[in-house]
Amino acid sequence: MSTTLIQADLPTLPLRHRGKVRDVFDVPDARLPPDAQGDGDHLLIVATDRLSAFDVVLPDPIPGKGEMLCQISNFWFAKTAHLMPNHLTGISVSSVLPDGADPALYAQRAVVTRRLRPVPVEAIARGYLIGSGWKDYQRTGRVSGIRLPDGLRQAEQLAEPIFTPSTKAAVGEHDENIDFDTMVHRIGAELAEQIRDATLRLYRYAAEYAAERGILLADTKFEFGTDADGRLYVMDEMLTPDSSRYWPADEYEVGTSPPSYDKQIVRDHLETLDWDKTAPGPNLPAEVIARTRARYAEALQRLAGISVD
Repeated sequence: MSTTLIQADLPTLPLRHRGKVRDVFDVPDARLPPDAQGDGDHLLIVATDRLSAFDVVLPDPIPGKGEMLCQISNFWFAKTAHLMPNHLTGISVSSVLPDGADPALYAQRAVVTRRLRPVPVEAIARGYLIGSGWKDYQRTGRVSGIRLPDGLRQAEQLAEPIFTPSTKAAVGEHDENIDFDTMVHRIGAELAEQIRDATLRLYRYAAEYAAERGILLADTKFEFGTDADGRLYVMDEMLTPDSSRYWPADEYEVGTSPPSYDKQIVRDHLETLDWDKTAPGPNLPAEVIARTRARYAEALQRLAGISVD
């Protein structure tokens, strides 16, 4: 049975950060297995069922969404471990929960991870021309400084995937596409090249896998972090419908904006309202919540082979 969680309350674990969707806690050494104690570098990341749209957290959750997104991420972390190390530790979630917490509530929506130093850049791979990339192309003929051929249409597949980094905006602000030289200036050439190579390697692998299951991976965003020795890891969430644009292959058509396995149903509904896209957000009709949940469930089943009720 799926659970619903709007906010994680784990009073004896220090709360490090409450984001738009995830709640992050420090894991004290005393809660860790003996072989993991001593470094103070572990986190418990909980994917709640909160939903944000237009950078506003809406009042209504999507029941079970956090569980579905966490399971998709975990599937991809395992699937790509041979390509790139990730932040997962394999430590049991139930073993670090405080006394009185319901393990069933957190079992499918939380992970124990290494605490890494986040790289302050969003790493985006694009295989199709859509979203902000399409808008930039229409205006300048470029995406993140990369010149593309003339005459491309909306949602058209690119000859080769491209790496298009962006700023990592604060909550309530919008990310901004930047070119690779700007990324180099911000984090250094060696790290920038490592991230670019890892992003495109992961994208190509995932796109090929998804295509075999009738899904096109139009674009995706990765987050990376480094440990105390400077080793690079992929972290946060990975190849979920919230961080990626997945299209059903049988509904794809160049020149249109294909339907996607994400919260587009919610965005489309909100666009019909007289709302200025500032907090507080409006309530969602039950039908919109149910359709959105079904879309996430379909992505989980088709990609990872996991069915939810």
